Amino acid sequence: RAELSKIMRARAKEIEVKLLLFAIQRTTNFEGLLAKRFSGSTLADGTVKKPEVPPPSTNPFLEDETGAEADEIVMEKSDTDKPKKPKVPDNPFHGIVSKCFEPHLYVYIESQDKNLGELIDRFVADFKAQGPPKPNVDEGGAVLPSCADLFVYYKKCMVQCSQLSTGEPMIALTTIFQKYLREYAWKILSGNLPKTTSSSGGLTITSLLKEKEGSEVAKFTLEELCLICSILSTAEYCLATTQQLEEKLKEKVDASLMERINLTGEMDTFSIVISNSIQLLVQDLDAACDPALTAMSKMQWQNVEHVGDQSPYVTSVILHIKQNVPIIRDNLASTRKYFTQFCIKFANSFIPKFINHLFKCKPISMVGAEQLLLDTHSLKMVLLDLPSIGSQVVRKAPASYTKIVVKGMTRAEMILKVVMAPHEPPVVFVDNYIKLLADCSTDTFQKILDMKGLKRSEQSSMLDLFRLRLPAPPPGGDGSGSLSLSAPTPEQESSRIRKLEKLIKKRL
Repeated sequence: RAELSKIMRARAKEIEVKLLLFAIQRTTNFEGLLAKRFSGSTLADGTVKKPEVPPPSTNPFLEDETGAEADEIVMEKSDTDKPKKPKVPDNPFHGIVSKCFEPHLYVYIESQDKNLGELIDRFVADFKAQGPPKPNVDEGGAVLPSCADLFVYYKKCMVQCSQLSTGEPMIALTTIFQKYLREYAWKILSGNLPKTTSSSGGLTITSLLKEKEGSEVAKFTLEELCLICSILSTAEYCLATTQQLEEKLKEKVDASLMERINLTGEMDTFSIVISNSIQLLVQDLDAACDPALTAMSKMQWQNVEHVGDQSPYVTSVILHIKQNVPIIRDNLASTRKYFTQFCIKFANSFIPKFINHLFKCKPISMVGAEQLLLDTHSLKMVLLDLPSIGSQVVRKAPASYTKIVVKGMTRAEMILKVVMAPHEPPVVFVDNYIKLLADCSTDTFQKILDMKGLKRSEQSSMLDLFRLRLPAPPPGGDGSGSLSLSAPTPEQESSRIRKLEKLIKKRL
């Protein structure tokens, strides 16, 4: 060891990675030979120790990694829940000579930095040359093969480095791993997400209302939807495998250095890619439905004379949902929780937008309100069925999703029921509004009055009445929060009735 150290200090500039690894391999082989030759009792720390035979492992992921064959072990994401393998007793001769190589392992680390940089560049070039993966809905969406290649290489480096040193070089290698995990996330995944377009394709209300089945608004193609799902699935695989990589690195490194291994930032990066992918899918379907909602708000609802089947704008929304959702569901079959997230985010985006467009439908006749109520119910049923729409296997929608749809669309139905209610006598109308909508906002009440087509003078008296009928704000509150809708006390009720009587006499 002393002689090797002397030679390497003198000729440090001549050491290149292949020569270094060759020398280390020969030296560790010699140390292994010593362990086999002196296999009875061996001396360690001045005490006699007998080698212990570890119990057999049932976990293929944690198979013996001490030999050269360990270089070929691939990390499988499904093995994270399996039991850990007991550590093999230390070879008392390990490092007895090879410790002298540790100060020169920076040559190995720099080599891995260069190799990983070239690997990422190759992934980028391959993606450009081969294009996005082909739609593969039968197998639940494709994970990009490059991510498996990256983690195979990481596994090989980690095992190799741990055989060379479990000290500072492992920390240096971890830093290199972090660098290229981030590069993979941004260059391969985020960098290849399709870009959204602001153009709506120049559709007019007339063309939309006459929209035939099969016609499309400018939106992502089938290939682009599949690519987004593929990138999402890949990011999920990378997230799970990065967590596993962190655990394995902590197992390999010296106990005193474990706290310095932390890949949380890289896991967060993959989570951001997942979130951005889901958002793109939501925005695409949302944008496809926008022209239909615009058409709804532009229709002459006061001229509707009879209630018929669902309106053309509903058919248009359903068409886009049936076009997009089955593709997304099939391509996210292996990551179902993210498909559920997509459904929830779409509902949280679409329903408030639908209600906002509902408020723009003014004025509305009684028959028009009935037609809108029918349309709203049709959309509610479609949204409740959205997670399994177009699927041969009908699954019950997740409760978290159903709750959002029921709450949001029931509010839309209540708005229309208030619009349909007669506004005479005013007190009954206002109380009915407060009871059905539980909304103390004067803005919302004003919108309802606009939908009913009431004149400004009528609206003014209604708003005064509404303010009088509102429950008092909770004690200690600043009045800016949502108001409590608890029943007024008898004293409050009596005072309000007197005020109402005066108001009505004054108006009359």
